[in-house]
Amino acid sequence: MIKRQIMSFLLRWFVSVFAMFLCINWFCGFKEGYEWLRGTWWLYVLAGLLFAVVNSIVKPIATILALPVLFVTLGVFTVILNAAMVALTIWIIPNVTIDFWGAVGGCLVISLFNYLVNLVLPDVK
Repeated sequence: MIKRQIMSFLLRWFVSVFAMFLCINWFCGFKEGYEWLRGTWWLYVLAGLLFAVVNSIVKPIATILALPVLFVTLGVFTVILNAAMVALTIWIIPNVTIDFWGAVGGCLVISLFNYLVNLVLPDVK
């Protein structure tokens, strides 16, 4: 049981790292002189880990605070919340930048990968 949970976590984390790899390479920029970061694997591992932490700590608080807007927009505002979580993750990583539309594109890529993993991987409890 625990072995299955650990394997599920590692697979989801690996997918998150890969999705952040795509997000950073497609939508992010680097500060001048730091383009070499694009080739380092630890940047993507750090980004995947930070994204998991931001999603587990900051996102629930932001969702509760945004409940009135979520009700009025029938949940469409969730895309903006997800983009804000991607932007916050990228903002925490030094020397990497992203704009609003890049964050929206990044959140869509990450959501697509998470959706595909949820289709393949059963919910482990």
